[in-house]
Amino acid sequence: MVAGLSCVAVADESHHHEELTQEQVGTVHFPVSCTPEAQKTFEKGVALLHSFWYEEAEKTFSGVAQQDPKCAMAYWGEAMSLWHQLWDHPKEATIERAKGELKNADKAKAKTERERDYIDALKAFYSNSRDLEHEARAKAYSEAMAEVYQKYPDDHEAAAFYALSLLASEPDEDTTFANRRKAGAILGKLFDVEPNHPGIAHYLIHTYDKPQLAELGLPAARRYAQVAPAAPHALHMPSHIFARVGDWPDSIRSNQASVDATRKMSAMHMGGEWHQFHAMDFMIYAYLQSGREADAQLVMDEAKAMPAIRMAGMERDMQAFAMSKFPAMYAMELHRWSEAGALPEIANAEPGDRAYTYWARAIGNARGGKLSEAKKNLAELDAIHNGLLAQKGRYYAAEWVDLLRQEGLAWVAYAEGRDEEAIAALGKIADHEDAVGEEQTSMPAREMLADMLVELKRPEQALAEYQRDLKFNPKRFDGLYGAARAAGMAGQPLQAEEYYALLVKSCEGSASHRPELAKAKQAVVASK
Repeated sequence: MVAGLSCVAVADESHHHEELTQEQVGTVHFPVSCTPEAQKTFEKGVALLHSFWYEEAEKTFSGVAQQDPKCAMAYWGEAMSLWHQLWDHPKEATIERAKGELKNADKAKAKTERERDYIDALKAFYSNSRDLEHEARAKAYSEAMAEVYQKYPDDHEAAAFYALSLLASEPDEDTTFANRRKAGAILGKLFDVEPNHPGIAHYLIHTYDKPQLAELGLPAARRYAQVAPAAPHALHMPSHIFARVGDWPDSIRSNQASVDATRKMSAMHMGGEWHQFHAMDFMIYAYLQSGREADAQLVMDEAKAMPAIRMAGMERDMQAFAMSKFPAMYAMELHRWSEAGALPEIANAEPGDRAYTYWARAIGNARGGKLSEAKKNLAELDAIHNGLLAQKGRYYAAEWVDLLRQEGLAWVAYAEGRDEEAIAALGKIADHEDAVGEEQTSMPAREMLADMLVELKRPEQALAEYQRDLKFNPKRFDGLYGAARAAGMAGQPLQAEEYYALLVKSCEGSASHRPELAKAKQAVVASK
């Protein structure tokens, strides 16, 4: 099947993107002043844009410009494709390319005021790039899109792009979720009206991708993959919500579908190969939470054999990211401390990705009693943190690395007998994670804190921390097992049985040999 698709791509590579239909990428109604043929292609480009299929969207809008050189919005589309709003700070060369496209839009002379408003709003982001920071320009674009949205209240595209701009301009580590709630209110009204619109469902998932809000995202998560079944990102995105609510089977299915779609589209030279690593990240996480360690290992083996692939618009090597994060999380989740402490550094990994390796090394060595090695690992994290701080626009990444360093420091303090200092450090990080809603596929600091309290023979305190954490990270393997163990130690056998039963249910059908799961199964059998 893949070989056949590759032959098709070679035979007609210049037109392969035109083969995608509304049924494959979603339905968009965005009338502009183009020829009828170009109008149809333009709406396909917008649908691709809504699913973050940026490489294919750019090609499609280029096709619109070829079909109708006087279609000003074709150049708007090309400039939109160059800004990956939720993860990318475009470099100056990319910004100059986008400015060139917007100049082409001006030369084409948009025929309606509405089209000029869309183009002018995007200029608000790309203008003054040497004087204003990315965050200021993202906010300026959002404010301009707010005016477009208010001026054309019946324009669902204006509503969708404005909602996305609210997410893209959200202040780092905002604990109020004000932009998200505003975006959710806008998109929620449209969700029932346009069930096949890819942007509405997609942006609702991003809007509610926080533990405090995740349940609100389930309807969109159930819908989005049906709307754009050919788009790898559309197939993956529901797992952002599934991971938040602990639905491991659906998370696995979602990401496997995304991986399969990425392979298919890659064989057709349609770009987006980097999506596969992101889906693998979520798949491994779900496998580890549901007792499918062998399946997680197979995914890691596959990732190890893959070539270097750059993330869209960025220099980040996603294969190096995968080989930095996946083995680190595998060792940490399974509490294989010696394995974590000996992880190799991946040569091509960017600093933020190398931090995964040194984080796991630091904790693994601290927990394995190799304190001198752990301190060396912490020094590496400190160097990565300082290096990121020195780079423009990397403050948030630097602060994230510093949190990893602080976790390592806490375990070193614990290993050295400074128990209260270690508990306070992990508690502070846990409170921060709870406030901002940490990454979906990470190990929660509050769970680490509870593990530490169990080891210190403080089961009542540990149980309270596990229970608090499971509200934010439901059905995590270690959280359920730890809560059951702490409850048993605290003289609460009924609660222990409940948590053991939940763990067994989460791992139903697995072939795991983890001793924790064996103990949970024994407890469930004994309780009957």
